[in-house]
Amino acid sequence: MPRFLHTADWQIGRQYGRFAPEDAAVLAEARFAAVERIAALAARERVDAVLVAGDVFDAQTVSDRTIRRLFNALQGYEGPWILIPGNHDAALAESVWTRAQRLGAVPSGAHLLLEPGVRAFPELGFAVLAAPLTRRQTHDDLTAWFDAAETAEGLARIGLAHGSVQGILAEEIDSPNPIAAGRARRARLDYLALGDWHGFKQVDERTVYSGTPEPERFRENGSGQVVRVEVPGPGRTPVVEPLEIGQYRWIAWDETLSVGSDLDLLVERLDGLSHETVLDLTLGGALDLAGGRRLDQALSEVQGRCRSLQVHRAGLRLEPTDEDMAALRADGYVGEVIAQLRLQQDAGDAAADTAREALAILAGLLGDQAEGS
Repeated sequence: MPRFLHTADWQIGRQYGRFAPEDAAVLAEARFAAVERIAALAARERVDAVLVAGDVFDAQTVSDRTIRRLFNALQGYEGPWILIPGNHDAALAESVWTRAQRLGAVPSGAHLLLEPGVRAFPELGFAVLAAPLTRRQTHDDLTAWFDAAETAEGLARIGLAHGSVQGILAEEIDSPNPIAAGRARRARLDYLALGDWHGFKQVDERTVYSGTPEPERFRENGSGQVVRVEVPGPGRTPVVEPLEIGQYRWIAWDETLSVGSDLDLLVERLDGLSHETVLDLTLGGALDLAGGRRLDQALSEVQGRCRSLQVHRAGLRLEPTDEDMAALRADGYVGEVIAQLRLQQDAGDAAADTAREALAILAGLLGDQAEGS
């Protein structure tokens, strides 16, 4: 009964340009840590192999140090690791894989399947039918040859490929590389391990996308997992179980603040976030000045607690009430400035953001002055 861990889309070397440098470095490092956790899990589970269905590296141009660090991260499990290239790290004539081999970085337990073919592991009871990408994009189904491929009797037939099962996935996936729906059935596969879709998705009882083991997008698609697979025997239905492996939780909130209770609820939710949260927060609606100051305080606190916080305030207005104006003693020229800033919030461009920030700063200064008088 062969047992595997199935994973894909490690994207080692991925850059996070939209984040602050401190956060970007930590998120990039988390991808190496995810591989180390996979190795530790494989050793604990005593699986027969780890199947890695492409996009091990995010680009062909990663540094030699990154290559060495990736293969060093495999050391917690002696193998076999069975890896194929995907669209990000295709097996070109000169590629990240040929560089890794020249560097002598590839451990003996790592089997790089850089050409299509069958690799048998008779001592472990299975054979791998590999469909590596040899260029970034193709319009041919590289798994078509699986149907006629022969494997020794009694060995489980395991397919390993990277691409898009036709008619199943959304249009915005990373590459168009097609895989026919029903390939596992037609090719008599006991299991088809796929990469390219970054979330867990079971296409049918024998065809599975593992997703990326460490989330890197704001999607609720089951990322951050690996798949444990048991194949009872040739022709029998595999037992498939996704297992949580990711460290950071990426979440996106779109919040409209209209009444005081909306802000109360948002502050409560922010207080409940852990330090392993990557939050993208879009705000809309309107707050009075007291509410704005309370929101700023809550965001400052959560920014120090979460891994990363990005806030988009373009849709959020500051609306000083008459009570706010009276409390700030904002009459005369100062009152006119505040009124002008309120109007500029409606500009809908960079000037609106500037006006909103200026209004918040002015309100804060006036509030501090009022408290000190």
